[in-house]
Amino acid sequence: MSACQPSSKPVAKTTGARLFGFRTRLYLTWLTLFALFIAFFLSFDLKFSIILEKLPNLAGFKLGPNGFLQGAALTLFLCLCSMVVSVLFGFAAALARLSSSAVLVGIASFYTSFFRGTPLLIQILLIYLGLPQLGLVPGAISAGIIALSLNYGAYLSEIFRAGILGVVRGQREAALALGMRTRQTFCHIILPQAMRVIIPPTANQFISMLKDSSLISVMGVWEVMFLAQSYGRSSYRYLEMLTTAAVIYWVLSILLELVQARLERHFGKAYQR
Repeated sequence: MSACQPSSKPVAKTTGARLFGFRTRLYLTWLTLFALFIAFFLSFDLKFSIILEKLPNLAGFKLGPNGFLQGAALTLFLCLCSMVVSVLFGFAAALARLSSSAVLVGIASFYTSFFRGTPLLIQILLIYLGLPQLGLVPGAISAGIIALSLNYGAYLSEIFRAGILGVVRGQREAALALGMRTRQTFCHIILPQAMRVIIPPTANQFISMLKDSSLISVMGVWEVMFLAQSYGRSSYRYLEMLTTAAVIYWVLSILLELVQARLERHFGKAYQR
């Protein structure tokens, strides 16, 4: 073969990369792991008739005996309400920690210290059983939303504070040089840049909240975990119900991951090459 004659190896390599690109290999990896996952659960000798019978209730396709949501629909409702309120608590606490007021810093730091330093289950029970001692009688769902919001708001406050502090000081100085007010600087300069750093850990906290919402079942709330335990206890088929609950939580987590990916692409446009 002549030294000037081009080799066919790079062409073959390019063709192989085209046929098995990054996305193709990624999907094949997921497909392989998913097949192994299915094979693992099939080895449990599950009774699928019970799963099909209870799935509409666990997934929330049917209303509960009281005419309200149950199963995955109720879990999603709890989480969505808690997400909104926890974000408000988190931003308020983060701004308080960044303020020059000793009182606000003290309140915010005490709040984050307590709710990050005590178990969520204890907080749920303290709110559900403690507030009636003060004359306030929250329902189980309301108590669960309050507990989740306060707990995750404390974690989110540190995420928000880190994201805001991560924006270089020169951005603020440039905004002031342009004559922008403090609120305009924060809303149009600081916050959009901080969101790129804030979104991944915030989404991670929301996925954790989705799973921690199962702790509300101790108050008799008809969410996924409560129904799975109840149906498993009545039919003596715990593995079927717990496996179904695990799959439902996983599907809901994947939906949150898709929302996270979309938000990351939106706020990361300025950093894409």
